[in-house]
Amino acid sequence: MAVYVDEIRDWTRVAKMRGLRHTHWCHLTADTEEELHAFAARLGLRRSWFQKKSDRDYRWHYDIVPSKRDQAVRLGAEEVDRRFIGQLMIRRQEERDADEAGATVGPRCGNNPGYRLTDGDRQAVEEFQAYLARRAAGGSPERRLPGGTP
Repeated sequence: MAVYVDEIRDWTRVAKMRGLRHTHWCHLTADTEEELHAFAARLGLRRSWFQKKSDRDYRWHYDIVPSKRDQAVRLGAEEVDRRFIGQLMIRRQEERDADEAGATVGPRCGNNPGYRLTDGDRQAVEEFQAYLARRAAGGSPERRLPGGTP
């Protein structure tokens, strides 16, 4: 598990539109919300500053100013770029979607035991595994199609 901070950016336009006091900040996030809140408490951040719009929001984070970023790095936060933060949030969304679908993230194939195959896909995987076993045992390498035809 890790905590991450991206680079400080100038958000003057956004800050003026929203009437915010600070114009430069970055994002603090982590692999898990629990880890993020524990780290934020060590930084002295208020829980009310946590940004998460709904239970389905995968973009949760804290905005922090340069002085808090420096403190976060001293406490062990990993410095990353915006691209990394974006990829992390995309991965969160994929994991959430997979959880809702009842599968785990990973390749959609018979090699991923967490992925739920359809009955037809499962049958195809089993037939292919049987073919590989026959071939390894020195049996007929010919692969039979469903219905027993070569």
